Amino acid sequence: MTPSTPESAPVALVDVHAHLTHPRLLESIDAVIARARAAGVSHIVSNGLNPEDNERVLALAERFDCVRPALGFYPVDTVITDMRAAGAHYPREGREFTAEEGVSWLEQHVERAFAVGEIGLDGYWVPEPFWEKQEAVFRKLVRLALEADKPIIVHTRKRERRTLEILDELGARRVDWHCFGGKVSLARQIAERPGHYLSIPANARRSESFTRMLQTLPRDRLLLETDCPYLSPDKERSSEPADVAGTARYAAELWNVSEAEVTRIVAENFATLFRL
Repeated sequence: MTPSTPESAPVALVDVHAHLTHPRLLESIDAVIARARAAGVSHIVSNGLNPEDNERVLALAERFDCVRPALGFYPVDTVITDMRAAGAHYPREGREFTAEEGVSWLEQHVERAFAVGEIGLDGYWVPEPFWEKQEAVFRKLVRLALEADKPIIVHTRKRERRTLEILDELGARRVDWHCFGGKVSLARQIAERPGHYLSIPANARRSESFTRMLQTLPRDRLLLETDCPYLSPDKERSSEPADVAGTARYAAELWNVSEAEVTRIVAENFATLFRL
């Protein structure tokens, strides 16, 4: 199954958080990009997880003018070598990098980034003994983004409030909270911070939490994402950037406005955060 796209698709839709380098998408990337363009998607922010993945992201951005490279260091990856040494479980294959290698790579390449991300804190996969080091790396990466004047794309899982505390402490004012999994009440607090946005994934229609966010958060603090190939609106297939069109339609239903109005709002939010 593939995403359906309306005959007259809205323009200027944006997927602010995608993983186009994932094997499920990369093997058919030309078709994935074509469907996104047909759905009216003008920008796809492809997020890197580590130096090797960041290189793949940069290669895609060179190839497709709609792809914007977010260069990051996934929170689990920042401490993965320590976790492996301690025997902790994490289901990922492929090359792994030390914290020093990941930070050094970003220091050398941050000027090529459309955004720094995804970065953050993860307490789901990462045991508590590694939290202190994870926080130290996160602080370095936030400071790097601030010094380079780049927006930040945040991943946080089971550590949402601590992530907010650190961002407040460091004065981050250009932040997208990707696929926020904390309480909606905390999401409202985040939306009160200047320059902080929350991006809603493509499975919103079947998620009570994301539906509540669309209903109750300030519209000028919302963006759309897919986290593709994850969080699909259809459990029978992977998600892809074209699916933001379906989320825009769902937001239009909830807000009782046209799809064009939803597109206008989220496009303006995107332009403000990324200073386009």
